Amino acid sequence: MAGNSFGRLFRVVTWGESHGPALGAVIDGCPPGIPLCEADIQRDLERRRPGKKLTTARREPDTVRILSGVFDGVTTGTPISLIIENKDVRSRDYEALKDLYRPGHADRTYEQKYGIRDWRGGGRSSGRETVARVAAGAVARRFLAQEGVQVRAGTIALGPIQCEPTDWEEALKNPVFCPDPEAARAMEEHLKAVKAAGDSVGGIVLIVASGCPAGLGEPVFDKLDARLAGALMSIGAVKGVEIGSGFRAASMPGSLHNDPVTPQGYASNNAGGVLGGISTGMDLIIRVAVKPIPSVAVPQRTVTRDGRETTVRIEGRHDVSAIPRIVPVCEAMVLLSLADFMLHPFPKQLHRPTA
Repeated sequence: MAGNSFGRLFRVVTWGESHGPALGAVIDGCPPGIPLCEADIQRDLERRRPGKKLTTARREPDTVRILSGVFDGVTTGTPISLIIENKDVRSRDYEALKDLYRPGHADRTYEQKYGIRDWRGGGRSSGRETVARVAAGAVARRFLAQEGVQVRAGTIALGPIQCEPTDWEEALKNPVFCPDPEAARAMEEHLKAVKAAGDSVGGIVLIVASGCPAGLGEPVFDKLDARLAGALMSIGAVKGVEIGSGFRAASMPGSLHNDPVTPQGYASNNAGGVLGGISTGMDLIIRVAVKPIPSVAVPQRTVTRDGRETTVRIEGRHDVSAIPRIVPVCEAMVLLSLADFMLHPFPKQLHRPTA
């Protein structure tokens, strides 16, 4: 099975299964001399951790251990190996599902491709795999902080409830990571109602990267926005990505969509911080569409492995929505993408271009 690595210069390989003994990541290419300890990584893992309010009842401490690549509190430039042990595995919850395909999951496609699948929670195709991405993203965050780059994300839609960010600090205080306190309360109530109905719900995550220098990305096959979209689409629950004005651009005249150029930079940011695949120096603005969790208690049609029609109700411990726990995962993939691009040389210049 290929495709477990991400990046070229800041390169990450994730490993482990949902119901295996542990998951983790190996980071190759992180520069030396960056202050890093387990607490730096743990802060991001805590935001993704299950077993909290409005999330799955699976209780994982998600405690990370750094096995290599750090000495005297700083990175050495050698591979950084991270491990997070699984502590609350209940594979018996999936025994009734091992001979049928769960609608909305990768069970059937995985088996069609590989001839085998790990029915204990989905194995590598489980959302549990993303714990390793968040751990690796926390390392990228430490590197990017030294370069003046900040990445933050929040929930701006959950089901029918939508908002615009009004307070980014608020997103760190409420259980749905919403940067609007009033909308956050409505989202909480909506999640409770959906859970009571035995169903699930999706939403939209906004990611904003500030402090990115102009000049990240290449103009053809290695566009910054293309790489960001690919990184975010690699998250299992993500079904759409837009940059800047995104799909709204299709209904705007060019005279309004174009960002006027001034001596100070750009007067607006419909481009979302990227023009011609290259960063402009403005904030990167990205929105991600998250599908509803496919594990629902509502009866659904499916077939068994030998082709017999049946129905299934998914029992066990599941999130009602990938939101809020997907929010730090989206952050992580943007952090990893930017860390990789920041290590690419700028042609014909010994310093980075200005905005």
